[in-house]
Amino acid sequence: MAHVLIGVVVFWHPAPGKRINQQLTYLVFEYTIHESMPIETFKIFKNNVLITLHDRICETPEEITDSLLFRTVLERAIAKLVQRNSFLLDIFEGRQSSPEDIDALIKTLGLLAKATVQLIRQDVPESKKFLRDPILFHDFVEYVYNYWRSFDRFVISDATSKDWDKRPYRTFNATIGQLTGLIRGMYRDIQENLTGIHPRIYRQVAAGAEVSSIAILKDIPFPTPVYKRLNAVPIIRQILLYPPLILNPPMNKRSGKFEKVDCNPLEFFDFKAQEWLCYPAKVGSLIILVYFHNNFAELGHSLCNLFEIAEDVDLTRSPDAVYAFGVPEGVLDRFGSFPTVFYDDEKNGILTGAVPGRDEFGYFGYLKKMMLTLHNIIMMKRGRLPFHGAFVRVVLKGGRDVNILFVGDTGAGKSETLEALRETGGTSIQDLVVIADDMGSLEIGSAGIIGYGTEIGAFLRLDDLSPGYALGQIDRAIIMSPNQVNARIVLPVTTFVNVIKGHKVHYVLYANNYEAVDANHPTIEFFKSSLQALGVFQEGAVMSKGTTTATGIVHSYFANIFGPPQYKELHEALASKFFQVFFDQGIPVGQIRTRLGLAGWERDGPAEASKELLRLLQTHST
Repeated sequence: MAHVLIGVVVFWHPAPGKRINQQLTYLVFEYTIHESMPIETFKIFKNNVLITLHDRICETPEEITDSLLFRTVLERAIAKLVQRNSFLLDIFEGRQSSPEDIDALIKTLGLLAKATVQLIRQDVPESKKFLRDPILFHDFVEYVYNYWRSFDRFVISDATSKDWDKRPYRTFNATIGQLTGLIRGMYRDIQENLTGIHPRIYRQVAAGAEVSSIAILKDIPFPTPVYKRLNAVPIIRQILLYPPLILNPPMNKRSGKFEKVDCNPLEFFDFKAQEWLCYPAKVGSLIILVYFHNNFAELGHSLCNLFEIAEDVDLTRSPDAVYAFGVPEGVLDRFGSFPTVFYDDEKNGILTGAVPGRDEFGYFGYLKKMMLTLHNIIMMKRGRLPFHGAFVRVVLKGGRDVNILFVGDTGAGKSETLEALRETGGTSIQDLVVIADDMGSLEIGSAGIIGYGTEIGAFLRLDDLSPGYALGQIDRAIIMSPNQVNARIVLPVTTFVNVIKGHKVHYVLYANNYEAVDANHPTIEFFKSSLQALGVFQEGAVMSKGTTTATGIVHSYFANIFGPPQYKELHEALASKFFQVFFDQGIPVGQIRTRLGLAGWERDGPAEASKELLRLLQTHST
């Protein structure tokens, strides 16, 4: 490395025995130009900053200020000030910044991390213009710091040529932890050297990256070359995040459904591997490899709160499905104007999904629901009946188990009623174990109808949750679009063992959010025949809650557009068979009126439904 001498320290000492009556102090600045910087690349996609590490991360303030990322963020921050014609531009002479001014500004910031404004102003001529008004420069530094933190920030540790994935905790400490401490400490040193004041309050904000992942290339044994190309994309093996993570993706609701097409969408585009990552998800008993473009890094990484990451042994076989989320513009246009599509590759035993990379598809629901569509199709082919709903194990006082399956569309009040049940139950309920929060499947076993889940997490509407619940879970949460309609929270709610263990079904209830409760319409009502039950479930009515672009009462086949309508003939046969078994085995099938879709009943409706449900459960005999 090269050193540039900017100042000299001189201490004047009087002769021994004489009083010290003056002291001369000059400052040595050794501004370091690093010839061998950490090997890192970064990309800025809209509001995402992705730093890919191939070696080590910056370890000193000099390495931070010498980095291209620092300069890029600084230039972007200044450009924002120019757009607003901000008073902060007064740090520049004539309110104009040239490349030379940026060079001097970066040098000034680097020096302020080491020394006070008085010393720098005295001995570094090019810094004087910025430090004419330390309070103004203090405000500028605060602005740049907050501008950096306004990005969703990701560190991707490339473990391909290392063993970082074998020691993830140490890797995370040496990357995301070190970067956070370095940036935060550098900010504090600059502010203190500018003002000469030590803060009384220190806030430990996530100043570095909010999410870090370790990714590695894996040789997945895909059956044909069209899939083998995917092996150039790194696969995430570990993730570290600092919750609560607050994200503002481009879209806050979903529209349309996923269409089956007659050719493989992977055949029509090439992956630029450096722009993609793979999240290998355990969706129930299936392995689905989700390839997401860096444009949607915040959504792709959020899958960690919803689906378990596949184990190494899971990646030694060909996956059950692959999903490309964020396909380049125009590639899927051959499939129509709204090309959210999947292909059933029966020859190779793989389902393939694809969604375009346009902003209108930048909603977590497009990611999650396509994965569950692929899951449901595979389950139907294996003889299981998929369901869109919640399946829970309620452990009553005394240890009696009652397992309830709620079926209903998004916004029907399934999760809200269960959360109300948790509060209503008090000491009457020992435990409430989530088996499936949104999707799952049923099979006919020797012990009866057995239910399985798919996700370890939940994707819930903030508006319909009690404030206490949302706040109580915030230390694990990913919150999306908090200032918009259909604000959502993604958080883990169960374990993978609970999801795949298999539990006997004791009750099946359709979540009805659109009908009022009166003498002829009780809160919980049971059907008298499988034909009557099938009619209600098949109609799939729900009052839309703004989670999609639909409004009012809408209907969807079995409240589940994620697979059953695309394979309707197969699903019809399975549904008829399973509903007949429900009645043959004496499993009560009915509906529960949550009233979530009725104005004024958004909270009280699920609460009242939970009370009636608790009374029912307390009379249940196993």
